Amino acid sequence: MKKIGILNSGGDCPGLNAVIRAVSKAALRKGYRMIGFNDGFKGFIENDFIDINDRMVTGIIAKGGTILGTNNVANPFRYTLAPYGSSESPADLSQRVKEIFDEHELSCLITVGGDGTQNMAYKISEMGLPVIGVPKTIDNDLAATDYTFGYDTAQSVATEAVDRVHTTAESHDRVLIVETMGRYAGWIALRSAIAGGGDMILIPEIEYNSEDIVSYLRKRRANGKLFSIIVVAEGAKEKGGELTVRRVVNNSTDPLRLGGVSYKIASTVEENTDFEARVVVLGHLQRGGTPTSFDRWLSTCFGAKAMDLFEEGKFGNMVAIRGQNFIDVPLKDAIENIKRVDPSSFEVKTALKVGMSFGNKEIE
Repeated sequence: MKKIGILNSGGDCPGLNAVIRAVSKAALRKGYRMIGFNDGFKGFIENDFIDINDRMVTGIIAKGGTILGTNNVANPFRYTLAPYGSSESPADLSQRVKEIFDEHELSCLITVGGDGTQNMAYKISEMGLPVIGVPKTIDNDLAATDYTFGYDTAQSVATEAVDRVHTTAESHDRVLIVETMGRYAGWIALRSAIAGGGDMILIPEIEYNSEDIVSYLRKRRANGKLFSIIVVAEGAKEKGGELTVRRVVNNSTDPLRLGGVSYKIASTVEENTDFEARVVVLGHLQRGGTPTSFDRWLSTCFGAKAMDLFEEGKFGNMVAIRGQNFIDVPLKDAIENIKRVDPSSFEVKTALKVGMSFGNKEIE
């Protein structure tokens, strides 16, 4: 009997359970055995797994989080968790990876995660082991696919937040600043600001100028618009400035934890105008809760496509969506570049056409 393993690694994300469900249902219908490794690569290295049956995945499509748990620190090629390694002395557990494959006689390992996870998957494939990737990130920053699941839910949460702060901003004539996730890409901030009718968008791809922010807000006030909504991505920074780093996690695949740039913007506003500013940092609200129908659909299709790749023996690839087609791309290509907002794109031009600002007069 063929045996397929699945794990999710990195941050949690709406739609993970829908992928697990789709892969498991498709595999079980073929008579294959499904096992899930708990807590990502930590469970894989520790051989902590569960047998997945049909009843276990029934009804989980609408559930947020993941029934398998996840971990955004465990990296089998630079392992820092006891008893195998530490932050001071990371261990290369390549041999352990092979041992787990051999012990379970895995026909394939399906890795569900973002760029860090797929980097690990690529290294596993380079060892000659059968692995297939499924793209997951709320940031939507994997260049090989038009969309990653989790993004639509995060964008919807951010849009609702922008909707909600309108009333309090207008009631108090304040500047309300909503900070979104997204790391080094501004997709969540850009689209939630446009959809929510925000006034200013600050994203990593377009460095802002404090003077231009203040000038724009003053102009709005002079035109009788007494409140303003600024949507800022956590990776936004001032021209010539540095990223706002909340903390550093040295044993993570991406050690920088961004966050707090909204407080810098608020200080800039209050120090240079007589406007009151308030901050709303959405943080992990964007990761939690029930996935949208789009994310459930996308996750299910990704899971089904992963099983197609397994049946075709197309290992070392990641599933992706391009237009209306579900395709496969080599893991090497999938992790080569991140997808960022093009400052000359129609989306950016649309925001400018309706009077929004990016805090930078050079593009306006």
